[in-house]
Amino acid sequence: MQTKFKQLLFLLFIWAQVSWPGGVQAKDAAPSLLLANELGPNVDPAKYLISEKYDGVRAIWDGKMLRFRSGRTVNAPPWFVAKLPAQALDGELWLARERFEALSGIVRKAEPQDSEWRQIKYMIFELPDAPGTFAQRAQHIQEIVARTQWPQLVAVEQFRVANRAALKRKLDEVVRGGGEGLMLHLADAAYATGRSDVLLKLKPLQDTEAVVIEHVPGKGKYQGMLGALRVRAPDGKKFLIGTGFTDEARKNPPPLGTTITYTYRGLTKTGLPRFPSYLRVREDL
Repeated sequence: MQTKFKQLLFLLFIWAQVSWPGGVQAKDAAPSLLLANELGPNVDPAKYLISEKYDGVRAIWDGKMLRFRSGRTVNAPPWFVAKLPAQALDGELWLARERFEALSGIVRKAEPQDSEWRQIKYMIFELPDAPGTFAQRAQHIQEIVARTQWPQLVAVEQFRVANRAALKRKLDEVVRGGGEGLMLHLADAAYATGRSDVLLKLKPLQDTEAVVIEHVPGKGKYQGMLGALRVRAPDGKKFLIGTGFTDEARKNPPPLGTTITYTYRGLTKTGLPRFPSYLRVREDL
């Protein structure tokens, strides 16, 4: 009896390996990505290639499957995926400046709508595991996009600035036009993953993520609605976020356990964010 049971378990394991490419766990495993740190005061921007920070949904193409940062499959139409090259790509699904909410609604649908997906651009800024410096990889991205000849596949424009003053002028220009900020990628850096100073972000406000652990009831005009979210940061610190919510968000707050993005203006002496303000649910986690 034990022998037959072991044989059955073995057959189930083999079936799972064949049915799910890469095995059961690999299918939904979060890919290893490069994540940005905040730009520090002593960084020389002349050493970096700089691009606009696109307010989109990060998506990773491994040559066969398009996935969110969490590892979940993006429900893109077959024709969208069929247009992508065999080369692994890292970038943002993007509609336009100040259109994140509309984009999020489109890419989260279980049944993709062709007319909506024809508006989306896949903005490519990295080639996972590719050799060479970032400057060389950025050039290769342009070549891949040129060969593909598909308007929805776009190489993110990379440029240089001479100093911090020029960087500030460019940031002001992007923000005035409705952009979110800038990304700085060390030009001579090899491909890397994890959070690193190889990649830096610059925004008028800093932003990061936290997990919702409590709904604090509102008072006064917010009676019967959300007053604040108590959240837990990755370092374990807990604090309240009481601003930035629309009336709809106060009526239907993010569920407990949800990862949200919030903005802030530096840290207090105790390491807590100053003036934290709710931005949105982090849909790709």
